[in-house]
Amino acid sequence: MSETSYETLLLERDPKGVLEIRLNRPEKHNAFNATVIEELKRAFEEASEEEGVRVVLLTGSGKSFSAGADIDWMRDQGRESEAANVQSALRMSEMFYAVYACKKPVLAKVGGAALGGGTGLVAAVDIAIASQDAIFGFTEVRLGIIPAVISPFAVEKLGPATARSLFLLGKRFNGIEAERLGLVFRSVPAAELDAEVENCLADLLRGSPKALEEAKALAQSLNPIPPLREIPRCAEAIAKIRGTPEAQEGLSAFLERRRPSWFPENK
Repeated sequence: MSETSYETLLLERDPKGVLEIRLNRPEKHNAFNATVIEELKRAFEEASEEEGVRVVLLTGSGKSFSAGADIDWMRDQGRESEAANVQSALRMSEMFYAVYACKKPVLAKVGGAALGGGTGLVAAVDIAIASQDAIFGFTEVRLGIIPAVISPFAVEKLGPATARSLFLLGKRFNGIEAERLGLVFRSVPAAELDAEVENCLADLLRGSPKALEEAKALAQSLNPIPPLREIPRCAEAIAKIRGTPEAQEGLSAFLERRRPSWFPENK
């Protein structure tokens, strides 16, 4: 694995076999664009097969874990041809699946914003440790789109009823609520986040590498809705809606710092 061949990620492996994958677009709150999507997919696929990697730690540079999809990029994808739009969505779906399907245990350290696709990343990992003041939310409906490509992972982690409620409400919630909902394994005061993550890494490294892989594979095999099966349908769902007038209005309104036309205050 080449740890210097990424534009939007920083990779560092310690002698114990912990590979840190750090999203590194702090000026954009680590939002996804096409480059991030391709690089994150590649990094997790390589980590999955790398013999010297025992645990993967996913985190973000700067103030945010990840603000989800880059809104400029998302709006542009909706303006592409139908075929290009679907292919773009499919690549994003495959990126989330690469995180979920990594053979090694994946731990996320979450501080700051983890919104939309950022919340989806948290749902896709095995264990997430968050600061209590971290901010989560499936905010897509307020932009005129839907949490399509992340939905299999969110439904698996949260359960269908809770996921449905959060998808519809679009509200933000903090790390304490994320722990109560089961999205994160544990939330701690921000000052204790690093120490809590180190404790979790130490616990993971006490497990044998092969047993960890097999335990993860067993748990995932019992999932009644395998995300892999849902990838094409979910990719088509986001591709379809982000090209609609409502989605273009919602994404433009966000970029222009105004309320979209459907907000009651504008009626």
